[in-house]
Amino acid sequence: MSNLAIFASGTGSNAQKIIDRFRNHPHIHISLIVSNKPQAGVLQIAEREKINILIIDREQFFRGNGYTDELKTAGIDWIILAGFLWKIPEQLIAAFPNRIINIHPALLPKYGGKGMYGHFVHEAVIAAGEKESGITIHFVDEHFDHGKHIFQERCSIDATDTPETLAGKIQVLEHRYFPKVIEKLVCGEAIRF
Repeated sequence: MSNLAIFASGTGSNAQKIIDRFRNHPHIHISLIVSNKPQAGVLQIAEREKINILIIDREQFFRGNGYTDELKTAGIDWIILAGFLWKIPEQLIAAFPNRIINIHPALLPKYGGKGMYGHFVHEAVIAAGEKESGITIHFVDEHFDHGKHIFQERCSIDATDTPETLAGKIQVLEHRYFPKVIEKLVCGEAIRF
């Protein structure tokens, strides 16, 4: 059994889809929800789903060991970033090599980096006149939105699209593919759809 920790800062819509996918899975268990925001909506999901919660402090996260001890004590094998807005410290990356996965709401390497999340990404994509956008699922390294790509999926951008309508298209892709990619990766299967 592989134990997963989901790191999230917001409402947790991706976290919910991941939890739904693995609720009764024979090989994957969502063991922990980690958040840097005590009021994040994802914590209500964790309580409803009876999943353990860890609220993290900025100082300890960046100046300590990135909560590596707590995650190891909880038996965590993989870390899934689902709308988590802090950069992952090197100590945590070293403790979970190629075991930390992020999803980004654009086709990296474009529109990534510090400050590029949520509506900021969609606004930049629309402003640049792009004809398509999508999602990138990737391993996490010491740079924002930089690690090795695992999977990308595209969607078209229509002339009438706004950042809000594009966000809706991207969320459909996130919910459809993120749980499936996680499952294949954790179970050691080829990622083909």
